[in-house]
Amino acid sequence: IADRREGIGVCGWILISLSFLLVLITFPISTWACIKVIREYERAVVFRLGRILSKKAKGPGLVLILPCTDTFIKVDLRTVTCNIPPQEILTKDAITTQVDGVVYYRIHSAVSAVANVTDVHLATFLLAQTTLRNVLGTQSLAQLLAGREEVAHSIQAVLNSATEQWGIKVARVEIKDVRIPVAMQRAMAAEAEAAREARAKIVAAEGEMNASKALKQASLVLAESPAGLQLRYLQTLTTLAAENNSTIVFPLPINMLESFRQKNTGG
Repeated sequence: IADRREGIGVCGWILISLSFLLVLITFPISTWACIKVIREYERAVVFRLGRILSKKAKGPGLVLILPCTDTFIKVDLRTVTCNIPPQEILTKDAITTQVDGVVYYRIHSAVSAVANVTDVHLATFLLAQTTLRNVLGTQSLAQLLAGREEVAHSIQAVLNSATEQWGIKVARVEIKDVRIPVAMQRAMAAEAEAAREARAKIVAAEGEMNASKALKQASLVLAESPAGLQLRYLQTLTTLAAENNSTIVFPLPINMLESFRQKNTGG
């Protein structure tokens, strides 16, 4: 209190005393001009003779303002949505893209927002644009497309460190859209298609290899039991007859023909 009295001087205290006297003389009419209502989401930064009345903003509720000596500025503490328009960005791998985003921030210190910057919302908006271009310029296109969350957290950290002295707290940063040139989209589509075809060929080759191994094992099993081959013939015929009505050529075993030939020769 002593420092505050010494700061405004004798003339200042005389003016303040006259203001109090004017309020008392014109009471209760003066209450309409002196008492201000501050909403729950607002704070009032009061200036008395050009000096901030206290280090903490007033409100919510009723605030007393002296005529002629006091002025006040209302500050909204609700979260503000800042829409960043599309920015032309040259990525780390020399690809031109257009990126837009959204920044959510709020004022946590009304005194700092009023005393340290002329227009806190405009300053935050311009800083968000610059930070978006600077941070995304250090990322490659693949990192930008695959790691949007990490990039958004990096932008949020940079903004918080820069706007702390303005009384701003950045709550969230979102990258909405990344626009790539049409020629680059075609090149990326061709690259993805070639990669899918290569994977398909590899999978088909692995399937052929596994099938050949299984057929080899099956042939070894059937070679040990000749009757098993005949049973496999019959099983295959049963499957074909159940699915389609068609003419089936049934192969006869060679040993059966040999027995017929020997009988005819002997007769």
